[in-house]
Amino acid sequence: MDGNTPPVLNKPSLELGMVGNGTIAGLIDEQGAYGWLCLPRLDGKPVFNALLGGSGTFAVELEGFVRSRQYYIRNTAVLCTVLEAEDGSAVEITDFAPRFEARERTFQPMGIVRRLRPISGTPRIKVLLKPSTGWDNKPLQVTRGVSHVRFASESLGFRVTTDAPISYVMSETSFLLDKPLSFLCGPDESVSEGVNTLSREWEERTVAYWQNWSRRLAIPFEWQEAVIRAAITLKMCVYEETGGIIAAATSSIPEHEGSERNWDYRFCWIRDAYFTVTALNRLSSVGTLEIYLRFLRNVVASTKGGHIQPVYGISLEQQLEEKIADALPGYRGHKPVRFGNQAAEHIQHDVYGQVILGASQAFFDTRLRNQAGIAEFRQLEQVGERAWAMHNEPDAGIWEYRTISQVHTSSALMCWAACDRLGKIAAYLGDGARADYWNERASKVRETIYDKAWNDKIKAFTGAYGGEALDASVLLMAEVGFLPKDDPRFVATVDAVDKQLRHGMHVYRYKAPDDFGTPETAFTACTFWHIDALAHIGRKEEAREIFEDLLSMRNKLGLLSEDLDPKTGQLWGNFPQTYSMVGIINSATRLSSRWAESI
Repeated sequence: MDGNTPPVLNKPSLELGMVGNGTIAGLIDEQGAYGWLCLPRLDGKPVFNALLGGSGTFAVELEGFVRSRQYYIRNTAVLCTVLEAEDGSAVEITDFAPRFEARERTFQPMGIVRRLRPISGTPRIKVLLKPSTGWDNKPLQVTRGVSHVRFASESLGFRVTTDAPISYVMSETSFLLDKPLSFLCGPDESVSEGVNTLSREWEERTVAYWQNWSRRLAIPFEWQEAVIRAAITLKMCVYEETGGIIAAATSSIPEHEGSERNWDYRFCWIRDAYFTVTALNRLSSVGTLEIYLRFLRNVVASTKGGHIQPVYGISLEQQLEEKIADALPGYRGHKPVRFGNQAAEHIQHDVYGQVILGASQAFFDTRLRNQAGIAEFRQLEQVGERAWAMHNEPDAGIWEYRTISQVHTSSALMCWAACDRLGKIAAYLGDGARADYWNERASKVRETIYDKAWNDKIKAFTGAYGGEALDASVLLMAEVGFLPKDDPRFVATVDAVDKQLRHGMHVYRYKAPDDFGTPETAFTACTFWHIDALAHIGRKEEAREIFEDLLSMRNKLGLLSEDLDPKTGQLWGNFPQTYSMVGIINSATRLSSRWAESI
């Protein structure tokens, strides 16, 4: 097996499906080829890296191929791809990462299952199983067994067990698919049971798990399919061993063609994670909140009232040194390919508010197994003191500018939220003195924002104190309760964003030049924020129109990336982006008609 042979793939695009189980996640293109899979966990090395131009893939070629179709089994993370040939023969590829309850725990191994089934005619196929070492894009050492192939490098080893003819797989020989075949890709351990029986059982149990999980969601009446798909996708972005939530499954998908805004998003941003758990909470999925709270408590305990990083590794790693993988050509040839993220070194003061916002529900929600109390409040007060100290200091801001430091309005807003929520928690716990203490601080931060962020000339809150440039992040003011939704200043700010940052149906995060020039794509999360803001101020029909348009921009499987080109509708940026999938849930629940009114 020549690991340097280019994979048989179409030009990479974001028409991808995602499979995952809370340990690993993989991305599969329209023809059923894996272009991305990191092992042994969500932030590991990409053994299938064809998405970034590498040689690593797991593909099935159908002789005489003419078309394909792809779909998820209803309300699951189990993906089916059907390949059809010109002679009428067809093969079905079913992909999933096993996840189900077994022996009083969740079985979610470091592995994937691929099942092939002939569904018409006599399909002739070729299996291309070509993993690489990841960032340096070298072939892995291969060892053949009776019913498996073992791949190894100095830092990674895994096994593919199959009932397919091993000789055909290793030599990439075409053969007739006359019965179902299965591939179990996972830890380098022997499989004692029949691979076809085991994979079929795992598929049935995985389908049952996801459908039962989806059935418990409190979904809105309208846009149910979109909301369920978004929720399942967010669930797959949670590394459940620790509770860390990745911002996206990929690295280095550029924000637009030739932008060099190519970042590694396979880490836990405190900000993004807060939005994720909030969205799932809207659907009454509190399990994710519970495990994320463990992650947050560890962050707070380790910092002891000091600096909190905006981003951590999914196992609380603090050092995320950013490097460039020169061996990979990049998505559609767009370099650089980066792994690690320099944002871990940034100063971003909004993080203190995000920590407290993320933890607040634990004090009020009696459904939780471990409801927070006085001890947890005392720990969070240390974070609040840091927010108070930093609320008027310059930082890199929510958009993580690399060479620009200002007092960003969004950072000050979240420092206010930290003080405000601590006041509410203290009151709930019956500590009137601490409630007064934090409410007074929240009031002072609020007045400072009113004084320094409001620009009377342009009639809007600006992105930074004393500035004139607009920033879509100020649309969150009503969302976090900073001011009433009908406050004339908020209404005017929404109008200003609508006129200056909106392009058609899409909203840019800002339009002022930054470290890499002027942004060329709209930031999808900002469009969702704008939708929500329009609904807040009574422009609900307009909000529904924009929401419907944005839903039409999802890929064929209902997934969204980080960015979107308003001129072409093309998706750009890391994928699938939790910020964007969160927006689907939030906007749908806000705009949907109520069940009682609809049936």
